[in-house]
Amino acid sequence: MIDRIDATQAVRAAKARRPDVSWQDIADAMGRPLVWTTAALLGSHPLAPAEAEAAGALLDLEPSVIEALRLPPIRDTGRSGSSPVDPTVYRFHEAIGLYGSALRELIHEQFGDGIMSAVDFRLDLRRVPNPEGDRVVIVLDGKFLAYRW
Repeated sequence: MIDRIDATQAVRAAKARRPDVSWQDIADAMGRPLVWTTAALLGSHPLAPAEAEAAGALLDLEPSVIEALRLPPIRDTGRSGSSPVDPTVYRFHEAIGLYGSALRELIHEQFGDGIMSAVDFRLDLRRVPNPEGDRVVIVLDGKFLAYRW
C-alpha cells in the first residue's frame, strides 16, 4: 500500500490527465461538498470506501491509491513556524494575520470565551461576478466551543 502523501500526488497526476473532470464533478460523484472533497483528495480527510471508489472511478486511480485515500491523514504540513510559499495560500495567512486578532476579539465579545471549531466545520467558496473584477467569497462556518474550566 502507498501512503497518503503518495496518494495525493497520484490524485494530482490523475486530475492533470483528466482536464474534462472538475473537482465539482468528483464532489458530485462522491455526494460531498466541493471544498471538503478537494481537501480530502489533497490529503486532509479520510474518504469512506464508497467515496474513494467514486473518486477512483472518475480519475482512473490504481487500487492502492484508492485504498490509501481511506487512511487517516497527517494534518501537519511540516511547515510549522514558516510562511507558505504558494501565493494563494500565503494570502490566507496574510488575511488571518491582518484580521485574526479582530476576529478573535469579536468571537469573544459575541459568544464568550471559546473558539470556532475546525472539526464541526463547514467551508464554502464561490465566485461572485463584479464589474471591477470577480470576487472570491469564502464562508467559514464553525461551531462555537466554549472553554470549560
